[in-house]
Amino acid sequence: MDNTFSSIPIFVAVVECGSFSLAAEKLGVTKSAISKRVTQLEDDLGIRLLNRTTRKLSLTEAGKRYYDHASQALALAQQGMDAVTELQGEPQGKLKITAPMSFGVLYIAPIIAEFLAQYPKVTIDLQLEDQMVDLIEGEFDLAIRIGNLPISNLVAKRLVQCKSVLCASPDYLKKHGSPQKPSDLIDHNCLVYSYFRGGSEWTFEQQHNEFKVIPKGNFIVNNSEAIRRALIEGLGVGQLPTFLVSKDILSGKLISIMTAYSLPEHAIYAVFPERKHLPHKVRAFMEYVADKLGRLTPIWDEGLF
Repeated sequence: MDNTFSSIPIFVAVVECGSFSLAAEKLGVTKSAISKRVTQLEDDLGIRLLNRTTRKLSLTEAGKRYYDHASQALALAQQGMDAVTELQGEPQGKLKITAPMSFGVLYIAPIIAEFLAQYPKVTIDLQLEDQMVDLIEGEFDLAIRIGNLPISNLVAKRLVQCKSVLCASPDYLKKHGSPQKPSDLIDHNCLVYSYFRGGSEWTFEQQHNEFKVIPKGNFIVNNSEAIRRALIEGLGVGQLPTFLVSKDILSGKLISIMTAYSLPEHAIYAVFPERKHLPHKVRAFMEYVADKLGRLTPIWDEGLF
């Protein structure tokens, strides 16, 4: 019976990963050890849980029933660990975080050392990725996300506002002129962020009226820092968050244009899986980040507006 209970995390990992090898990589053990434990589990239960072929694994009917209960048991066990950790009063353990590349480099990575000095029992695994990842599948405790959030079972806590500006370099504007209204952008080279979650259109507002433009240009990229650098080099016009370009605007490397129109305001969020007991390490990091970013007025917007 002890082996049966201890095999639950292994069986769940195999099902969720879809293979013995991926489950072994995830759990840090050998493939043969995983296979042996699953076979032993089936022997203990007296029934086959997985159909094995050379190409893939699939659950038997008994396997599906067992997985439903085993995965719930594992989730409850994690909640129990969270509840106990909550009573310990001090953040500790591994904290796995995902954040957008540019924002993570500029504003998350620089505060990690100070956070870890304040909470020495915490270990941080920070993964920077512009593409939205699955928190549950990736076993992330926390995500930093910007802009429109998809509907999900995740919990989102607003950290700070996020404004955007339309901008270009002085050299580009000298050569091509400065657009005055959204329709003028048809004649300009618009640089596009391919992961932009606001849709394919750029939206502008003026006196409660909304104007939409489909940006056209010769540079589409999945990283906003790449757009920033291309803008400074005079390649075109781009829409970027102020956390990325505020210093460039203040220094004159970039110029904010079409200021008579406003861009939709978004926010920066801390997103985490819904849990009955939120671990201290997650709560502490969210509060720490919110304090460092400025809460009401973001630190990067000081002196800009």
